[in-house]
Amino acid sequence: MPAFPVPSRFPLAPHELWRGIRSNARSDILGGSLLLAATVAALILANSPAAPWYESVRDFTFGIPELHLELSVGAWAADGLLAIFFFVVGLELKEEFVTGRLRDPRQAALPIAAAVGGVAVPALIFVMINANSGADVLRGWAIPTATDIAFAVAVIAVVGKFLPPALRVFLLTLAIIDDLIAITIIATFYTETISFPWLALALLPLAGFALLAQKGVRAWWILLPLAIAVWVCIHTAGVHATVAGVLLGFVVPVVPTERARVRSGSDESGEPLYDGMAPHFADRWGVVATLFAVPIFAFFAAGVTIGGIDGLRSALVDPITIGIIVGLVAGKPIGILVTTFLLSRLPALRLDETLRWPDLVGMSFVAGIGFTVSLLVGELAYGSSSVADEHVKIGVLLGSFLAAVIGGVILARRNARARRAQLLG
Repeated sequence: MPAFPVPSRFPLAPHELWRGIRSNARSDILGGSLLLAATVAALILANSPAAPWYESVRDFTFGIPELHLELSVGAWAADGLLAIFFFVVGLELKEEFVTGRLRDPRQAALPIAAAVGGVAVPALIFVMINANSGADVLRGWAIPTATDIAFAVAVIAVVGKFLPPALRVFLLTLAIIDDLIAITIIATFYTETISFPWLALALLPLAGFALLAQKGVRAWWILLPLAIAVWVCIHTAGVHATVAGVLLGFVVPVVPTERARVRSGSDESGEPLYDGMAPHFADRWGVVATLFAVPIFAFFAAGVTIGGIDGLRSALVDPITIGIIVGLVAGKPIGILVTTFLLSRLPALRLDETLRWPDLVGMSFVAGIGFTVSLLVGELAYGSSSVADEHVKIGVLLGSFLAAVIGGVILARRNARARRAQLLG
């Protein structure tokens, strides 16, 4: 009797399976889809008979009181899991400044300036709308200034297949600078009191982490305890703990050296190619941020109890909600487009020749998708589970949704036109 090969239950080798998972996890569409799914699930649970269960899980506290680490599950997600996201942001920021798009000041000047305009105008609009609401309300001025990279890039990935690649580069550069500004705002304006001894103590594990990274150490069981120690010290010092993630990302070397490098493949002649430690860590931890950290944060942060039509009506007449929606939907595109237009008139600064203004209009609306950082700033400004925070969530969700729809429709039409031109050409 002939022997027939028995089909394997898992046709792919483990390393090939993991490579496929990592490849899919880096997909812009997947990242945005997971965020959307987590948000929808949170909204459904918070406004259903399961709301008491959802709130009890979100508000369940645990930790180490002696280190000021007895936090709710929602706070652990915002302070802990988002630190992973900001670690990846720090790695990518450093990579862009050292070897990427931000290395050439002339090339990066327009999207950098556009990012600044896209932060300043929404903040100004929020302050103008809430000028008579008191100092406590004005603490939320930074809520509509953020751009959510995952959602924004996912929209372009879905509707902009035939749009110029330079448009995605412009958006990525803008969003990266936006993140850097957001990190600075959180550290500067949303830190109440700072314990300088704990902040100084954080330098010790940070220096150890930096030294090991410079030596090319990649063992998680060595680096992770040091990273956690930095996070604990920063958190106990009173600075928002996501800053720890950025600091850790900034100390990882970008350029490969003899000691700190990771083989990434071979060139045409068979010679090995190497990446630096920053791209390697961004590749590995970016998967964790995309599949785990950011969706879980969104799940616990977006669960706003709307309270039916009356609750929605109450939120929509609140100047806080209005300021956020107008800031995201109108302030972002106005700030980005006006700044880009004015500076592109200068002889030394020119837009990429493949970009057209209708493309930039659509992209600027997409940049109004605030979400992750906007929700975080809202919690820092008004406190978790307060009425103001509930209205912040409604404003962020509605504003981001409207910005995504408007920008998506514009870019979809531009994409259809570009597709027809490509087929005819």
